[in-house]
Amino acid sequence: MPKKVAIVTAAGKGVGAAIARELTAAGYSLSLLSNSGGAVELADELGGMGMTGSVTNPDDLAKLVESTLERFGRIDAVVNNTGHPPKGDLLEISDADWRQGLDLLILNVVRMARLVTPVFAEQGGGAIVNISTFSAFEPELTFPVSSTLRSGLASFTKLYADRYAGAGIRMNNVLPGYMDNYPESAETLAKIPLNRYAQVEEVAKTVRFLLSDDAGYITGQNIRVDGGISRSV
Repeated sequence: MPKKVAIVTAAGKGVGAAIARELTAAGYSLSLLSNSGGAVELADELGGMGMTGSVTNPDDLAKLVESTLERFGRIDAVVNNTGHPPKGDLLEISDADWRQGLDLLILNVVRMARLVTPVFAEQGGGAIVNISTFSAFEPELTFPVSSTLRSGLASFTKLYADRYAGAGIRMNNVLPGYMDNYPESAETLAKIPLNRYAQVEEVAKTVRFLLSDDAGYITGQNIRVDGGISRSV
């Protein structure tokens, strides 16, 4: 069986880098992207391929997929991770910032899916995990663009999962709460039943599971990794 290959975006630091390390430990060959040199440096360390570019640039995504296929000959998994979208008071956020959020949080996933779905279909299957947020379903005024658009991402994920399940292709979202790469505050801690921020490695382990054959019957889902901060049942 050929070694599995995974693409991870925004992989230069934080949860993206943790996911890259987790997948390397699980035996994947990696193709990493970030808008700084971090993905290239980490890829060198892990024995993978690294590229500098943006998830909001369709040409960069196309180059990433093409280069991955040239280097490894296959793609088995994709982790769509991104940076943080613009913040601000709800009605003070500009149209340009909303459009930037759309590129960053939804269109990046749509564009990547267009690129890798034919590859997955030809290979007989594949898996995609999108890093979303707990506030996709319990919106917070602190994160207006993220909350609004990532609820849309959940709808796209379900539609995609239904459309391509017959081809053995799965897509799920991971919804982290506050992670230890985010500034900690007593006010936020008080909202979290587990009374701590998540370690980025905990989120990475969830991603690794969802990409694995052990999660082969899970698709179209939104998996909360939030320490219980979400209140809905």
